[in-house]
Amino acid sequence: MDRKRTIYLSGPIMDEHEGYAREWREAAKELLKDRFRMLDPMRRKFVDRQVDSANEIVEFDLQDVRDADIVLVNYNKPSIGTSMEVFYAAQNLGKFVVTFSPFEYKDCSPWMARFSTKILHSLEDAAEYINTHFAE
Repeated sequence: MDRKRTIYLSGPIMDEHEGYAREWREAAKELLKDRFRMLDPMRRKFVDRQVDSANEIVEFDLQDVRDADIVLVNYNKPSIGTSMEVFYAAQNLGKFVVTFSPFEYKDCSPWMARFSTKILHSLEDAAEYINTHFAE
């Protein structure tokens, strides 16, 4: 039996409109369904800025990054958590990081440019890239 590759859906949650944080992840699941297993951090019911859940939020997210084969990143605005996940995935684990962003390359953070394996302009482009290069 072939094991489906796993994709972690990284992107802003804290200070992001919750509807959008869920919306793009649901769209990604639809674009990549049946071919990949998805790890969506929104499946957890933590509340940002609560001291007793901060360590759990970070550790669960890092565990998802460790469990993933590919990290799909929504870089629609600067996000400390997203940046940390991208750095950890690329630098520490050697993961393939596919980022989509509305920013032109010259406007991207050098850190995001350096630690994203590929940067594309839309979720649809990123999903097509993943389907082309990683689907079994």
